[in-house]
Amino acid sequence: MRYALAALAATLFAGTAIAADAPANQQIELKNSTGAVVGTATLVSAPKGVVMRVEVKGLTPGWHGLHFHEKGDCSKSDFTSAGGHVHGGPTMVHGLLNPDANEAGDLPNLHVAADGAGATEVFSTFVSLGGVDGRQDLNDKDGSAIVIHANADDHQTQPIGGAGARIACGVIAGG
Repeated sequence: MRYALAALAATLFAGTAIAADAPANQQIELKNSTGAVVGTATLVSAPKGVVMRVEVKGLTPGWHGLHFHEKGDCSKSDFTSAGGHVHGGPTMVHGLLNPDANEAGDLPNLHVAADGAGATEVFSTFVSLGGVDGRQDLNDKDGSAIVIHANADDHQTQPIGGAGARIACGVIAGG
């Protein structure tokens, strides 16, 4: 399985081995199209990937697509400046349920409750903070972004799983 969901213990955060030049963790502000902060994402480098904890408020209730995007640029109000999903090959094939998928930016959906608040913690084995073991580097020269979409990702439909418009974005700084 490409990605595992887990409620990880605090000991994972405290005892993580990381590359010497990779940041141990990063706190990212997630902003909506008007620039208001709607949440945070905390990225923690793990021995075989990255753990990400996302907490949001003020979003529409329901399931929302969540992806790593290829550019650390959330400057456009529709967040298209963040580019496409981070991917691991010359073609971009989307979907956690797609046997041909190669996008390292694919993540499980985020659920937002009736009060507009949501939280999730995910682990990705296909990315890193610093290019560790050849995995896609979220901190490459132009950085990357965390994007929340308006709808759920069905994890199959091309190119973004039917996740719809980009409603929140946060910049992961580049090197």
